Amino acid sequence: MKKCLVFFVAAFLWASGYAQIPMTSYVLAAIPESVKKDADVVKRYENVFFEVTDIDRAELKSHTVYTIFSDKGSHILNFRVQANKFRMLGEVDIRVYDAFGKAVQKFKRKDLLSYADGDGLIDDGKVFYMRIPVTYYPVTVEINYELRYKGTLFYPSYDILSPGVGVEMSVFTAKVPKGLDLRFKPSNVDIKPEITEEEKYKSYRWTVKNLSPVKYEEDVIGESDGYPSVVLAPNKFKMDDYEGDMSTWRNFGMWYANLKKGIDVLPENKKSFFRNLVQNAKDDREKVKLVYEYLQKNFRYVSIQLGIGGYRPLAATFTDDKKYGDCKGLSNYVQAALEAVNVKSYQALIYRDANPRLLTNDFPLNEFNHVILLVPDKKDTIWLECTSKTLDFDKLDISTENRHALVVTEEGGVLVRTPDSRPEENLFSVRTTVELQEGGEAKTSTLFTTTGYYKEEMNEVLMAKKDEQKQILVRYWQIKQPDNFELAKKEQGTALDMEIEKVPEFIAGNKMFLAPRFIKLWRSKLPAVENRKQDYFLGLTFDKRDTTIFKMPAGFTVDALPKGKELNCPYASYTTKYWFNEEEKAIYSSTQLLIKQYRVPAAAYNEVKKFFDEVLLDDAQRIVIKKS
Repeated sequence: MKKCLVFFVAAFLWASGYAQIPMTSYVLAAIPESVKKDADVVKRYENVFFEVTDIDRAELKSHTVYTIFSDKGSHILNFRVQANKFRMLGEVDIRVYDAFGKAVQKFKRKDLLSYADGDGLIDDGKVFYMRIPVTYYPVTVEINYELRYKGTLFYPSYDILSPGVGVEMSVFTAKVPKGLDLRFKPSNVDIKPEITEEEKYKSYRWTVKNLSPVKYEEDVIGESDGYPSVVLAPNKFKMDDYEGDMSTWRNFGMWYANLKKGIDVLPENKKSFFRNLVQNAKDDREKVKLVYEYLQKNFRYVSIQLGIGGYRPLAATFTDDKKYGDCKGLSNYVQAALEAVNVKSYQALIYRDANPRLLTNDFPLNEFNHVILLVPDKKDTIWLECTSKTLDFDKLDISTENRHALVVTEEGGVLVRTPDSRPEENLFSVRTTVELQEGGEAKTSTLFTTTGYYKEEMNEVLMAKKDEQKQILVRYWQIKQPDNFELAKKEQGTALDMEIEKVPEFIAGNKMFLAPRFIKLWRSKLPAVENRKQDYFLGLTFDKRDTTIFKMPAGFTVDALPKGKELNCPYASYTTKYWFNEEEKAIYSSTQLLIKQYRVPAAAYNEVKKFFDEVLLDDAQRIVIKKS
């Protein structure tokens, strides 16, 4: 490649396999206005070549040139590649060019930093990374790297557009043996590959030019990810000695079932232990509960990424002996324990994160990073999260509910949907009594009642150090800065006792102006967006309640109470009430915020934004008391 980057010329000389491209320029003036407008970065040139040479061998070569206009596009400077025994990083060449086309910095693989991939007891992977140093914008960077695959469970995707990035020229080529072929699925884009055949190989080439950047939209749910891409997947693949077929979900499930053959059985003495454990259980559901609670009390979770791409669990006997395991190991252990007490269960592969990719029956894809357990029951299916020591029996958390899972049965894989939690299952209820003093100081007593997501969250808060707890009180719950506080688990809930130097928002003469609620139930102002393209994600369904009781100092009376409010939309409701109890000399403020559905269609976004704007306006009202 020539070093001088003065005038833009993109001549493509395609040879067999990886393309050889003589490029000579990237001046800003050469970028079409439609590509540059509203762009933080322009991808001047991209050529990705992915070649499968055998059922368990492949190579990827990536060559990309970016012009970055400002710090908003600085994420491009974070070079990061995950590698392990199945995917090895080859040569790396990174160059930074000045405005005259001179390479002012060069980096090779030896310049990269690395760390162990994961936080587990056993790791066989690394992350290679570097922050490409630049001192000015605009700047042009060129990134070349190679990956060698020793296992073909994962194919790369062609990510065409991302927020704030315009594209001048991008080419993605996949070359596979005809006997293996591949499957592909475009997402949010109408694009077809150029398909060619030569001897034993078949090639797919996608090309795009002069694309305007897409706008970034906050809180996008993964299943409605609107950024254009093409997803690739194998038909047949191999990891170590385990060959599989991904052309159907059934076949892919059979492959996973084959991985754990012979390691999902407990010895006779342990089988007898579990039979004794459940001997007084009235039905299978109670048996499952007893086994699950035994697991929670006696085992711990560790991340173990050793084995067939992190898929093959360690033997149930190993987990029993060590009293720890990862998601697949613990699920495998519970499955073996339930088998010992004649309860059938099935492992389920799932993607554990906030933004899962949408899976469909017609396009099997390895989009999983976690294992949970499903137990068929006469009344209803039981779901078990075997990695949690605190999650309630038959409950999934926000990271695994309401998404697709591949259940591994005797007949193979079956794609199912995990249940969605109802608002009342994620309850965050707060009741606070504020003993106000004449100078604005107060002692407060609060009781939290939590279920579901908020119960798990509260357990984490209780386990945190006291200075961390204080940060959560002030920054996350937005409680007044306490001088002293005590947070403790009680039989009826979690108790918080505090001393606060100044409770009023401000004091004017003989009047105190009080925020109506001890804890803010909603804090975020939704951004204004015209013609939103993607669905909006509210996080989870929940029921939040706050009752705040202000006991007034002697000699004070009510000057003004806010008007009650009632707001409704198809996705949420909000109600407030205020009243004065003459006998107690106390002001009551009662609030409820209910999120009924957490996925909001793009077309309904403005309606939901208006709803929450009104919630924030109501929260800005003040209770006013005055000294007689």
